Amino acid sequence: MTGVQTVRVKKDEADWRLDKWFKIHFPELTYGRLSKLLRTGQIRMDGKRVKANARISPGNEIRVPPLGAAPDAPRADYVPAVTAEEVRYARELIIHEDEDIVVLNKPPGLAVQGGTKTTRHIDGLLPAFQKKGQGRPKLVHRLDKDTSGVLVIARNAQAAKFLTAAFRERTTRKIYWALVVGRPELESGQVRAPLEKEAGAGGERMMVSDDGKPAHTLFHVMDHAHDKASWLVMMPLTGRTHQLRVHAKVMGTPIVGDGKYGGQDAFLQGAVSRKLHLHARHLDIPHPKGGTLSITAELPAHMLETWNMFGLDPHDRTDPFLEEISY
Repeated sequence: MTGVQTVRVKKDEADWRLDKWFKIHFPELTYGRLSKLLRTGQIRMDGKRVKANARISPGNEIRVPPLGAAPDAPRADYVPAVTAEEVRYARELIIHEDEDIVVLNKPPGLAVQGGTKTTRHIDGLLPAFQKKGQGRPKLVHRLDKDTSGVLVIARNAQAAKFLTAAFRERTTRKIYWALVVGRPELESGQVRAPLEKEAGAGGERMMVSDDGKPAHTLFHVMDHAHDKASWLVMMPLTGRTHQLRVHAKVMGTPIVGDGKYGGQDAFLQGAVSRKLHLHARHLDIPHPKGGTLSITAELPAHMLETWNMFGLDPHDRTDPFLEEISY
């Protein structure tokens, strides 16, 4: 590309992160170069400076400067090296793999993509899942850094296109486990609370707003630790940033360890870990080769310790929403 161009965001790209949009439209642009172009204002959205994690909407106009070839730019098929230790670490996370898909049980604290001061992340470990003769595996969705559980990776471009569409079109079925502070007023129900970015938070916090995008979550209380804490199963019917965390706060029961939204009220006294107690427990997703892939991820160590401490059953496979999809 030799000149500046302005590209309008399409309808089917709604709510993508800007860095994902560039990765799909300009795959030769590395994350490091993208960050520099954003930092220096050469890339803008609707005429304004923007960050890599910004969410885009149909009709947004993205200014793309001349990219050319970056100095020492890698070939399109270049795969950065990973160490033997990184390969071992990455492969220990696998809970399912086949020719098209790798599914990980992502540990809490491991980011999906890189950023400032983030040296280890799933994106950087993708070569560990690459099969000989195939291209670099691709991320098709995200989990927050501190959220653990099921994370799907596509092994080839065809699978990536199929799986990305499945997440975008909500043909997946996601079940999360959370430990919340206190006890919800209802044993089962739903939260409908539209969300938008909180002004001045740099896109790092969400807030409930009548002008926000629709956000819908089903919840069911599986068990209680008296009135001190409750084990919730949550199913998001939309996919907004931090949706479950904000909706738990809306219910008056912040997720244990979620200081971002619950403040000090999110931390229990005693030996309960201060880490976030939110886990992507189960996923049903169409498989590129047909049928449905159903995957369950075991709890991370800190949540397993809490479950055992409160006498909760960490092996329970109950799905309380099987008869409740008519909301």
